[in-house]
Amino acid sequence: HKEWHDRFNTLSANKQAAFKRAYAGEAPKRLSATIRALKKQITEGKPKVATRKSSEMVLEVVHPVMPENMGGSADLTGSNNTLTSALGIFDPSNRKGRYVHYGIREHGMAAAMHGLALHGGIKPYGGTFMCFTDYARGAMRLSSLMGVPVTYVMTHDSIGLGEDGPTHQPVEHLAISRATPNVNVFRPADTVETAEAWELALTSTRTPSVLSLTRQGLPTVRTEHKMKNLTAQGAYVLADAVEKRRVILMATGSEVEIALKARDILQAEGIGTRVVSMPCWELFEEQDEAYRRKVLPAGPVRVAVEAAIRFGWDRWLYGERGKREKGAFIGMHDFGASAPAPELYEQFGITPQAVADAAKEML
Repeated sequence: HKEWHDRFNTLSANKQAAFKRAYAGEAPKRLSATIRALKKQITEGKPKVATRKSSEMVLEVVHPVMPENMGGSADLTGSNNTLTSALGIFDPSNRKGRYVHYGIREHGMAAAMHGLALHGGIKPYGGTFMCFTDYARGAMRLSSLMGVPVTYVMTHDSIGLGEDGPTHQPVEHLAISRATPNVNVFRPADTVETAEAWELALTSTRTPSVLSLTRQGLPTVRTEHKMKNLTAQGAYVLADAVEKRRVILMATGSEVEIALKARDILQAEGIGTRVVSMPCWELFEEQDEAYRRKVLPAGPVRVAVEAAIRFGWDRWLYGERGKREKGAFIGMHDFGASAPAPELYEQFGITPQAVADAAKEML
């Protein structure tokens, strides 16, 4: 013990402070500024990328300011986009590496990350396909139960992954994750929301996070630079009605783009339409009722759009105070199929026109 402290005391004051900060589970002050700078860059450049790539872009700028981050993947590194240039591989020849090749063992990966976080001084994250939440489920549940802030990077989050087919296409896994107490499930719509989700995951102290990320490219929908982390509110108004508000479209992730296109159709017909992005239901539930009612006021018809099963959406579709709003759900009602993503969305009726038609039928 004395030898350890003697070595520790030879470190510079800055290194000692960084060590103590990491063990306290506190994010560095530079993290917020780093995220804001990236958001500004993205809103100016407006790239169209998959949110799994967005996640890699975030980690590329975050890792240099958070040396406690330790990443990994269950043999899907190239698909999860979880490895960046600043890490190096952790193996018998390089104990300073900050990236672990866990192999095809999702449960083992999740359990190991759990242990790393409990040890302290390390902020672990690991990736696999969203569908393979099934294999990691036991350890993920313990993270929530014990309040361990591990980050699970779950890519290929919908039928949008395409030809791998229904065995790899998650339709029930968002609902499974959202049903678990004390976990924040983020399904970001673009790189800006992905950056905000990562900031919240890396600053969490008692709640694990699930990042549900796409395989397919998504446009930048947050085109105005805002200093505030809007994802921290769970849901927010992305685009409001021009005329009198008669329709509210709610969506997450890749379906936010579809909701915005449906809004264009409805607005062209003189139907005032608001689009609400809902990247994290759990954080939206934590907001005060006044804010939730401001985002989702009573009166307009509501349509929810998500390429997953309906389970859980009824609370937002039909209101929280017992008054039945008019609502419709556009999404999955069964398992997927093997085909390119655009064909699948057309086949399963998850299209802007279908959303617009559902809204008009209720007016």
